[in-house]
Amino acid sequence: MLEYLYNHFLQKVNSIINYKINYYFCNVFQHIQQCFKMLISAYKNNYIEAGCDEAGRGCLAGPVFAAAVILPANANIPHLNDSKKLTEKKRYELRAIIEKEATCWAIGRVSNKEIDRINILNASFLAMHKAINKLIIRPNLLLIDGNRFKPYKNIEHYCIVKGDSKFASIAAASILAKTHRDDFMKKINKQHPVYGWNKNKGYATQYHIDAIREHAYSDYHRKSFHLKSDQLSIKF
Repeated sequence: MLEYLYNHFLQKVNSIINYKINYYFCNVFQHIQQCFKMLISAYKNNYIEAGCDEAGRGCLAGPVFAAAVILPANANIPHLNDSKKLTEKKRYELRAIIEKEATCWAIGRVSNKEIDRINILNASFLAMHKAINKLIIRPNLLLIDGNRFKPYKNIEHYCIVKGDSKFASIAAASILAKTHRDDFMKKINKQHPVYGWNKNKGYATQYHIDAIREHAYSDYHRKSFHLKSDQLSIKF
């Protein structure tokens, strides 16, 4: 009887140890996978490709930002991914690396007043155009996150749905656009702290919506974006 209990005890202990070991190495393997996950570096070989993405398209306040990034062919940036899949801390860590290692990069922005005048879709395209225009090296291929784009001059472009989780240059652009816009929203939050832009970055959180109802719109709000029955409707 004692021998049976002893053997049963050993089996339980071994089972627990094996589970812990498997769990540990599974987590380690997933971490290694994430570290070395390689996004596609190029759409076409022997082209100067600029990845482009925007940030702030769905916000109630503030400008829309866009970034254009040209990465070197041998760029290898661990953890590079769609900015929405990263923590704020990781985005800023990667931003420093991207800005240091990129062949060149640039930021474009379009104000809330211009958004109201030309609509948010055209404003997003314009912000991308401004970013591309600021690049010190002219690309001959543009990789655009999403399914639509207004052609920029005579440069060939490809629209790629969820491109920020597929192509390194677009992922880099998504991180730069997001972090530079976040910086802007934190800055103007000092002028209008009642809206909580340092936290919601201008998006339609309940706190932001309640603040608009209590304090009305600020000079940074998009007047063509309307709150109706607790939902956001956008006029084009």
